Amino acid sequence: MAIVVKLADVLHDERMTLTELAERVDITLANLSILKTGKARAIRFSTLEAICEALSCQPGDLLEFQPDSAAAEQSGAA
Repeated sequence: MAIVVKLADVLHDERMTLTELAERVDITLANLSILKTGKARAIRFSTLEAICEALSCQPGDLLEFQPDSAAAEQSGAA
C-alpha cells in the first residue's frame, strides 16, 4: 500500500506508549496496534482526529504517501 503509517515514530517523539495512547483516545489497544503496524485498511476521521489531538500532531505527521516500491522497501517486503 502506498500509504505508510508513522504512528510509531510520533509515539516515540512524544515519549508515549501505545497503551497510554489507547487509554487517552478510548480505542482498543488491538485496533491501535493494527494501525501502528500498517495493517489497517482504513481509519475514520474521528479516530484520526482523536489521535492527532492526543499526540498534538497533524494527520500528515501520522500518514505519508510513498510510491508502492518505496513502501514495500520500508516494510521489508522488497
